[in-house]
Amino acid sequence: MFEDVLAFLVGVQTRINASVGADLRAFAATRNWLDLAAVLPLGIAFGAVHALTPGHSKSILATYLAGSRHSVMRAAGVASVLSLTHIMTAVIIAALALPIITRTFVGAGRAPLLEDVSRGMLAVVGVWMVLRALLRSPGPKGHAHAHEGLLVGVMAGLIPCPLTLFAMTLAVSRGVPEAGLVFALAMMLGVAFTLSCVAMLAVVARDRMTDVLGRHGPALAMAGRVLEILAGLLLVAFGISELIRR
Repeated sequence: MFEDVLAFLVGVQTRINASVGADLRAFAATRNWLDLAAVLPLGIAFGAVHALTPGHSKSILATYLAGSRHSVMRAAGVASVLSLTHIMTAVIIAALALPIITRTFVGAGRAPLLEDVSRGMLAVVGVWMVLRALLRSPGPKGHAHAHEGLLVGVMAGLIPCPLTLFAMTLAVSRGVPEAGLVFALAMMLGVAFTLSCVAMLAVVARDRMTDVLGRHGPALAMAGRVLEILAGLLLVAFGISELIRR
């Protein structure tokens, strides 16, 4: 079942790449902004569907939020920061033609250095979450958590979006970087929508779980601490395993 869903998403991704490429080539030939504007809703839809494919730090986002104290709206904010960083990293790489882009067929559309930095920093955040859960005294830490959420969003988003990198590289090569930026903005909105949904679902599931455990009094505080420790350990495990696999 999972393989069928994955194959379907990969097929959709292939069609999205072909469609984006065709639209950018058409704009490069006609320079008709009305034609480009007409496909922007599709660009948003492309971004939303693209974010469902493997990657995009969905599991990292959900894991972190499950162990955090963020509200639904703040969780959506973390997802938005992640989406912005994810898209803009690809835009900057394509625009500046940075040498960190891997040029081989297997690694096309990747930035290994940024990926390593991202994974290493996420592991550091995981260690911090574990230590904080073990050592903190009772009481709200909303302000500190807000800054931590922004950091996680930026670090997880450092892995550039391959679809945006493809679109921007094609647009730059065709002499229409402005069209690539417009597509990037549309795709960012779509990616942000999907990741925000994931983030809000993670927070709702966390709150439901803590509400159930909270009926047993002191178990609520312990449950929150355990969730934070588990989330931190998972982030550490993810970061280290990905660095080793590289």
